[in-house]
Amino acid sequence: MREAIRKKLEENRPAFYEVSQYIGHNPELGNEEFKAADKLVSLLRDNGFEIEQNPEGQPATAFAAKKDSGRPGAHIGFMCEYDALPGLGHACGHNLIGTQGAAAAIAFAAALEECGGSVYVYGTPAEETNGAKVTMADAGMFDHLDAALMAHPSSDYVKSGSSLAMDALEFSFYGKPAHAAAAPEEGINALDAVIQTFNGINALRQHVTPDIRIHGVIPEGGSAANIVPEFASARFYVRAETRKTVDPVSEKVKNCARAAALATGARLEINNYEYSYDDMNTNEALSSVFTAQLHTLGVPPEAIHEEEKGSGSLDMGNVSQRCPSIHPYVQITRRPVSAHTDAFREAALSREGFDGMMTGAGALALTAWEVASNDAVRERIRREFDQRIHPVRQHQ
Repeated sequence: MREAIRKKLEENRPAFYEVSQYIGHNPELGNEEFKAADKLVSLLRDNGFEIEQNPEGQPATAFAAKKDSGRPGAHIGFMCEYDALPGLGHACGHNLIGTQGAAAAIAFAAALEECGGSVYVYGTPAEETNGAKVTMADAGMFDHLDAALMAHPSSDYVKSGSSLAMDALEFSFYGKPAHAAAAPEEGINALDAVIQTFNGINALRQHVTPDIRIHGVIPEGGSAANIVPEFASARFYVRAETRKTVDPVSEKVKNCARAAALATGARLEINNYEYSYDDMNTNEALSSVFTAQLHTLGVPPEAIHEEEKGSGSLDMGNVSQRCPSIHPYVQITRRPVSAHTDAFREAALSREGFDGMMTGAGALALTAWEVASNDAVRERIRREFDQRIHPVRQHQ
């Protein structure tokens, strides 16, 4: 059956290449990925998947695809991302991620008659901003899965690891305008409230653990130096290793803004300007299965690195709080290039990049087969998940 999976991948190699190139050369920003979503949906439909486009309560460019054996068995899900970056196109390789998820699902579906169960593909828009995996997870769309699988392109093979939980907080202060020289006493300075918020947060940094990151900007701070600013705003990311740590720190950050509003007399509104991301809960049992499949595809053990502690945030973290999940990295170029650069975009469009993606798709599909066909492996994965999972936080 492993050979049947590999054969399916190779048979469809030209189609997969065409899809990855099409998405790569037609970059679309988050929640605007209509061409990419339609291309992936057509590919899956042509391979016998039932499609639900724009699931209820989800973005217009989201989709869910399913192929069911009609018999009991495992439920395996593959994630597709396909949003681009402003001005850079697919400099994070999402043209490969989207194609890879669909390719792995199509290949694994060749084994469904043997192992039973179902395979799912989730089109998840806007990973770079308001990641749809957040709302999909909150809607319970992944709760039934025995494994949620995806891999990210990189300069190296890296095992699935951690990511930081994150809140995106926006503070909007409303004051009162006045002539800053002739009648300053009649004004309420909204920019002063923003500055006091930054000062309060800077003092807070002395009293948080080393894993916590708080960083912000001032999108609006007034229009002219001789007018008391009537409106000013600040945006912050608050990150930490776990959701349990982020929540109380976010409340302290909000209190800094509340204190600034009280001190200046400005009115304060607090919002989340992007979805909150939970920390990545890598299932180590599932991760070891994926690593083993890379070995069978010719990737030597010494080429696969342990991930250092995560420094960024992923909406895959929210999926990992709902079902056993992995988010490893697969090599698409031997040159050391960083994501979100022109060089990475070119690597994601290269033949070498596509070949690396196909290796990732093969490892994902074979991982799905190992989970679906081996009850002991599936039980080990589920037992670890049940022991490690944190309570899921309801997002605003």
